[in-house]
Amino acid sequence: MNKPLITIQAITPDGEFAASYSENGLAELSFPKARRIASLPAKNDIVPARIRAWHRVTETALKSVLAGRAPKIFPPLDLVGTDFQKTVWNALREIPAGKTSSYGEIARAIGKPKAVRAVGGACGANPIPVLVPCHRVLAADGRIGGFSGGLAWKRTLLASEGVEV
Repeated sequence: MNKPLITIQAITPDGEFAASYSENGLAELSFPKARRIASLPAKNDIVPARIRAWHRVTETALKSVLAGRAPKIFPPLDLVGTDFQKTVWNALREIPAGKTSSYGEIARAIGKPKAVRAVGGACGANPIPVLVPCHRVLAADGRIGGFSGGLAWKRTLLASEGVEV
């Protein structure tokens, strides 16, 4: 991964996410924690203008997803991982809001039908959950499966999109 330059709070009605940016775009998105993020800049003037612009887009996109809507635009994403992970993450971005897919369906869609567990691993390694919607991936039997942000967040995100699990 490209080293994140700066981490900024992305304030939403559902809590304060931590958005970390590299020189190439949004590199990580972390779910709200009980405590405030300590490594944030004190003033906007120390954040480069390009990152401030990306952050405005990130907050808007994040609020859209949390409200169950597809974002109109995304910030540039700096998705750094293996080729396989990037392929999975790109496939996740094709799942529309309000729809789900299974790990097996993703594996088949990327031409690796036996890589179901590896797809699950790639979902778990997703550095930008919510905007790269791994929450829309369920087990083959329709069970909720796992989620890096916790099952409560996965249920919340799916419910906001009108998906009943």
